[in-house]
Amino acid sequence: MSGTKDKAKGLANEAIGNIKQGVGKVTDNDKLRAEGKAQEIKGEGQQIKGDIKDAVKKP
Repeated sequence: MSGTKDKAKGLANEAIGNIKQGVGKVTDNDKLRAEGKAQEIKGEGQQIKGDIKDAVKKP
């Protein structure tokens, strides 16, 4: 997978995670908030992975 794909997946996971956190907060659902936070962190990791792949590719 290219760095760009990893970054795109990371952004999507962060966005979905933030939405889950917001819904969890509004509905007072701690489980949904925790899932959202975990997904957000996963997305941040994917973006870092994409940055590293891009940096390694550059001459």
